[in-house]
Amino acid sequence: MGEILVLAEHRRGEIRDVTWEMLARGRQLAKALDAEINVALLGKGLGHFAEALARNSNKVFLIDDARLEIFNSENYQAALTPLLIERRPLLTLISHSSMGMDLAPSLAARLRMPLATDCIGIDLEGTAWSVTRQLFGGKINAKVFFNRQAPPMATIRSGAFQITEGDSLNGKIIPLPSPLSDGALAKRFLEYVEAVLGDIDITKADILVAVGRGIKGVENIPMAKELADAVGGTLACSRPVVDKRWLPKSCQVGTSGKTVRPKVYIALGISGAFQHMAGMKGAATIIAVNKDPKAPIFNIAHYGIVGDLFKVVPVLKEKVKGLRQR
Repeated sequence: MGEILVLAEHRRGEIRDVTWEMLARGRQLAKALDAEINVALLGKGLGHFAEALARNSNKVFLIDDARLEIFNSENYQAALTPLLIERRPLLTLISHSSMGMDLAPSLAARLRMPLATDCIGIDLEGTAWSVTRQLFGGKINAKVFFNRQAPPMATIRSGAFQITEGDSLNGKIIPLPSPLSDGALAKRFLEYVEAVLGDIDITKADILVAVGRGIKGVENIPMAKELADAVGGTLACSRPVVDKRWLPKSCQVGTSGKTVRPKVYIALGISGAFQHMAGMKGAATIIAVNKDPKAPIFNIAHYGIVGDLFKVVPVLKEKVKGLRQR
């Protein structure tokens, strides 16, 4: 029986969402292949992470070493190389994050594994693996097939797959001896610099009210903020609003902003450029308000209102207030 191997990414005491996304897709692919879905977990004192990951995989290969506590691509490569050589997984998945972009190319080159980066889709067609990647700034989706000379590796864009709950697999945690030596490293960790956030982190919000170019001016932002307050949500925006300095960068949703997955996403005056939709398409419910019936945002919206947002928003706000007063 073969296996699909996911490299778990964790940072500052949390497993990154992209790990669960890769596991969800990996489980689907493994089921189709009658294969195992396994996880490689590297770090120090991560037994609690291993237990959580084991519920969603068949095996968790745990390498516990103080030198792996903070990510360093040289140490990670040294730790993963013998594991991948021994296991020879059918497919290896790594996040397309700062970690994955640093690690995957050198690891794939070291092991002579075909590599596709920044993938938004991965499928098995017959006996061949295919991945979907975006070209020309996301204007074109390209399906790329791996050659069959060696098992492939892919880095997966955050938000590409939905986190889905499956039956608990009650997997085994398999501690492995660390293969690291005490040799000098070309890289060393200096410090972790946290990105400056606004008063509210939009990635944690359950409800987002996002404004786009259709809001017309900074003087109209308070109208959207009132709707956000009425529904118990947080204000967000598309890139043009940030470019015009109507809202701070911390509010931006999209490929050059933040990837969000709220329960409800209300898009006001957002046409739906592919860069923006890539950052919010994972929302559970998308409600779009736009006066252009051909706006791309309507292609992914669950509910759409074709109309002038300056007429629609006040009505929505009063309706919500009325419901709350009942």
